[in-house]
Amino acid sequence: MELHGVHHITAITGDAPGNLEFYVGVLGLRLVKKTVNQDDPTVYHLFYADDAGSPGADLTFFEYPGAGRGLPGAGMVHRVVWRVGSDAALAFWEERLLGAGAGPVRTDASLRFADPEGLEHELVVYDGPDAPLTAAAPGIPSEHALQGFDGVRAYAVDPSTSAPLLGEVLGFRGGEDGRWEVRGAERGGVFRWDPAPPSEPVQGAGSVHHVAFASRREEQEAWQRRVAESGRARPTPVIDRFYFESIYFREPNGVLFEIATIGPGFATDEDPEHLGERLSLPPNFEHLRAQVEKSLTPLSR
Repeated sequence: MELHGVHHITAITGDAPGNLEFYVGVLGLRLVKKTVNQDDPTVYHLFYADDAGSPGADLTFFEYPGAGRGLPGAGMVHRVVWRVGSDAALAFWEERLLGAGAGPVRTDASLRFADPEGLEHELVVYDGPDAPLTAAAPGIPSEHALQGFDGVRAYAVDPSTSAPLLGEVLGFRGGEDGRWEVRGAERGGVFRWDPAPPSEPVQGAGSVHHVAFASRREEQEAWQRRVAESGRARPTPVIDRFYFESIYFREPNGVLFEIATIGPGFATDEDPEHLGERLSLPPNFEHLRAQVEKSLTPLSR
């Protein structure tokens, strides 16, 4: 069995309209699914990705209106790392993000910035084997578009305690200097540790809730058993999320991991040409539509 890079990353926002404007209007991602948090259907779950809504490019947000700012700390992902195609793309994004007031910081190899609620991002030039996962957007040349995730960076107090789970159970490779690669036949990515700051972590707007890694659907039950039998983490049963199937567990440093299946996908209940244009509810939530629509923040897109 193999995991195929990062499937999706889920964060929290306190401002869905502002979140939508930044990730669609500034970063040029496509809103591919407008639905609800299936564990709390009174709030949005917004999915941004490439044009096809592919695993590997899917950044999602739960909206808790008015939520206070989060503060990443030990046991939390603190930065989302994206791929671009060239140094020219980094220069394009530096100028575009400056114009948007995002305060980008250029280094020799990357561009770092934060969204309006403080969620950190980094763009890196990628020249590996994975196909680019891009969205068409006004004002963003196709050759400069974001190409999907390279990975994430997370804070840990003692990364060594997580090494057996990452390497022996999940099949991540490496681990030197806190850098792990997770790669399968479909795709790959990087999970990297950084030393945790002394401040206590706070979950809130602009913080990452969990990171999901991609699996084939036919292997999901086996992944659940493998993690459970390892004794390194306590996974949930397989949960049907309608657009994919998931298991969740906390790794030893506290980061919430998900293993999510590649498929069925977001076109299960919408025409691929019209993803994200309406509120989509999985069948077992459809009876709540009238109640849910009244509780959600109006969105203009």
